[in-house]
Amino acid sequence: MEAGDAETQRDRLMEALRAYGGTYAEFSRRFAAWLGLHSTDAVALVELLTAEERGTPLSPARLSERISLSSGATTALLNRLEQAGHIVRSREHTDRRVVTLRSSAEVQALAEEFFDPLADRLDAMMAQYPPELLQRFEAFLDHLRTTMDEHLDELGA
Repeated sequence: MEAGDAETQRDRLMEALRAYGGTYAEFSRRFAAWLGLHSTDAVALVELLTAEERGTPLSPARLSERISLSSGATTALLNRLEQAGHIVRSREHTDRRVVTLRSSAEVQALAEEFFDPLADRLDAMMAQYPPELLQRFEAFLDHLRTTMDEHLDELGA
């Protein structure tokens, strides 16, 4: 592939990823509106739900990193979510100072109601592609994220 072709392909891929990011953000915005939350609160809630689904619940510090908020802003956000009954803070670690964030059963049910139809559509769409291609795409996205994270680290805060 020639340099101009590689640049054109990179530009097309990055534009597609930007468009996907915009659509993902729109889902987050609509989920927030549906729950009657601020969009940042809904983004945090999705992060918590996703982490729990993977079996790796988040601490407040890890959530703060994932949504790029200061610890103070994250504390205020968690207070709002806890007061609304969407999350519970627990001390499950042997080190009792470590707080684990868990979503409530009620918000889990609401998230399933909102996102399950999309998950069904995504499953049907992905079934059209061979597993090997999806694995390669997953590896590509992971490498892309790692490359961008490395560059962000070089840029500093």
